[in-house]
Amino acid sequence: MLQGLSHLAREARTWPFEQARALLARLFVVRLNAAERDLAATLFAAGKIDEALAALPALRAPVILQTGYGASGLPHIGTFNEVARTTMVRNAFRALTEDQIPTRLISFSDDMDGLRKVPDNVPNREMLAEDLGKPLTSVRDPFGEQASFGDYNNARMRAFLDAHGFDYEFLSATQCYRSGRFDATLRRVLERFDKVQAVMLPTLGPERRATYSPFLPISPKTGRVLQVPTLERFPDRGTIVFEDEDGVLTETPVTGGAVKLQWKPDWANRWTALGVDYEMSGKDLIDSVKVSSRICTILGGTPPEGFNYELFLDEHNQKISKSKGNGLTLEEWSRYGAPESLVYYLFGSPRSAKKLAFEVIPRAADDYLQQLEAYNRPPAPRGDNDKPANPLDNPVWSVHAGAPPAKGSPVSFGLLINLVSASNASDKAILWGFIARHLPGATPEGEPLLDRLTDYAVNYYEDFVRPAKRFRAPDARERAAFADLAARLRALPPDTHDAELVQFEVYEAGKAAGFEPLRTWFGALYEVLLGQSQGPRFGSFAVIFGLPETITLIERALSSPPSP
Repeated sequence: MLQGLSHLAREARTWPFEQARALLARLFVVRLNAAERDLAATLFAAGKIDEALAALPALRAPVILQTGYGASGLPHIGTFNEVARTTMVRNAFRALTEDQIPTRLISFSDDMDGLRKVPDNVPNREMLAEDLGKPLTSVRDPFGEQASFGDYNNARMRAFLDAHGFDYEFLSATQCYRSGRFDATLRRVLERFDKVQAVMLPTLGPERRATYSPFLPISPKTGRVLQVPTLERFPDRGTIVFEDEDGVLTETPVTGGAVKLQWKPDWANRWTALGVDYEMSGKDLIDSVKVSSRICTILGGTPPEGFNYELFLDEHNQKISKSKGNGLTLEEWSRYGAPESLVYYLFGSPRSAKKLAFEVIPRAADDYLQQLEAYNRPPAPRGDNDKPANPLDNPVWSVHAGAPPAKGSPVSFGLLINLVSASNASDKAILWGFIARHLPGATPEGEPLLDRLTDYAVNYYEDFVRPAKRFRAPDARERAAFADLAARLRALPPDTHDAELVQFEVYEAGKAAGFEPLRTWFGALYEVLLGQSQGPRFGSFAVIFGLPETITLIERALSSPPSP
């Protein structure tokens, strides 16, 4: 599926392919010497990837892409974003390399962090307050469903990733520390303690600098993660000495889960221990990436390739937070919009801030449908010198891992919402009655995406559109224009399916009434007939709703007293 595309991937201009090319360049630098790099670059540019891998076996080792997740609160779309976007880079890399270099995507949970504050959006907050300071996988689950709060949040995240069909490997910090997977690099941190401190201390304020240690011992008496100084170090036996909460000096190993690392050294430790080649992160972590990269080098690793994306904002343009629970949840988008519309929304402009609010869902859904239609549209005839569009640059290629569906929806999501609004259809069976009349032979089985969209449209209307409806009566000029439009629609055949013909008559009625600019005429249509400030292309709406039904809407508006 991802083979035979390297020539297109080398020229694709969208950001996943830019990142894939940067990742491949990193492999050349990290895994090959100068002469080998020249050979690899020549062979890859010629599309001779099989020859390159045969001649340069170092390139055949798996490429590791990683995403990180803080398990201190319920996962949100910002968390899902990193897996979705990293998957896009992974698939672009696979296309670039003819899928001949194995790749792995690790979703890593920082679930050994100590619980620093009780989230606002969970039950049994008093119970969590009693467990403050303990590793998240030792904090009791306030929902009573998992062995710990960390396990609960991990399960929520994995369920959503699994439902979307992501190919990933889940790793838990707790398991990696306790199983010994990090032991070798933890010992290296101990051996190179002073070098790590030399990187970290200048980044800290005076008070924190005085007591800072990269090691956070876990008290054997209270089970809490302690931010305390390292008083003595014994690299030969792999232990440190710290003062426990009761004042007793305690010697503990740095291995086996007895300590964890502060997060910047921890990030570097993870990159080194797991051999991570690629990891993206938010714009707010640019300085942290630089610090962790220096520590990674100290530990003998090579910092991964990656880029920084802009942050996600809620409806008030505030940064979304797991502990506050602001912004959309994964489940909320799934109630009002198709998962592919979410992934499409995440694809666009990753270096620009994005609002994660309910209002963005309809536009994202319809933009996705338009791009899917464009992808599946037969190419237009071109001149001899015209270069065809690169299909890999269409967002739906990345949304669907190189295999977009061959069929979208013949009806837009925005139009469906307004059809629900006009018909007060709380049951999608009513919607299908209108759809089947407009599209003879259309069925839920034959139009699966459209069928899903009808569910989302009903949900969105009931929760957001209906409560905000504000109808008004037409004024004198509008009444005359409405009467003219009704007469024009009556003159058309009742079963008219030509949306452009209907749209023409709508324009003509507005122009005849002297509306200037014409958008004020359309605003009147939406406010008077649908009770909202915006609406669909009116010709398309009238055709699918039905001309007789549209005329009835207009007559109902004309029967109300005129506005002053």
